[in-house]
Amino acid sequence: MRSIVALATTVYETAVRIGTALLPLGPTLARFVIGWVFLLSGWGKLHDLDSVASYFTELGIPAPGFQAALASTSEFVCGALLLAGLGTRLAVVPLIVTMIVAIRTALWSDIDSLITLFGKAEFLYIAMLVWLGTTGPGPLSLDRLVARTLERRSHFRVERRREGSALVVQRVAVR
Repeated sequence: MRSIVALATTVYETAVRIGTALLPLGPTLARFVIGWVFLLSGWGKLHDLDSVASYFTELGIPAPGFQAALASTSEFVCGALLLAGLGTRLAVVPLIVTMIVAIRTALWSDIDSLITLFGKAEFLYIAMLVWLGTTGPGPLSLDRLVARTLERRSHFRVERRREGSALVVQRVAVR
């Protein structure tokens, strides 16, 4: 019995070590995937704004020409920012709003329960964007590079530490 418990403990500790080592992979992969999706989507819409505006007109969206340009530009620019990991926490906001509008206008008639809502790609994008907005872009990002540069030039540094499964980030005065 002790050998089974020892084996289970070893397997668990190994899994925790591997998971911790791969921690930067989660936000980086999420940023790349969702950034690429929005970058391409925005690029395609920017090159066919008349069709997007016509579709927005069919949906009853006010000022369809302006809204088409706004949504397309937001998708393209914010997608590029996500790919780079620059301004991630700000870049997710217009994309979340765009997806909420898409769900409410284009997809609402298809949604009859939480199950169908959760099955929509747009809702999954929202979930991933909220995660990126709350946890940040991860260490493999321009945001992290900018933060380190600012830390060196300021009288404060950002301290990151784990408390259980939570990541605690706080500013600490440099003496």
